[in-house]
Amino acid sequence: MEFVWFILIGLAAGWLAGQFIKGGGFGVVGDIVVGVIGALLGGFLFGLLGLSAGGGLLGSLIVATIGAIVLLYVVRLIKRA
Repeated sequence: MEFVWFILIGLAAGWLAGQFIKGGGFGVVGDIVVGVIGALLGGFLFGLLGLSAGGGLLGSLIVATIGAIVLLYVVRLIKRA
């Protein structure tokens, strides 16, 4: 069941990040991939900085969304170069 929540949070985080970072969308599968990778990146960054967004779904969604925004920003920078 945790895997389903991880995918749903990844989907929501990918979609939210796409709303914050304007540009072409990646579709449902792309949003899931961006969200899941963003969740891993966000968890790493928050741990590295010693930060916590709290527990539960909302905290996970915040961390995953911030990670996905960072990921999209970096990908778009590389894409422009």
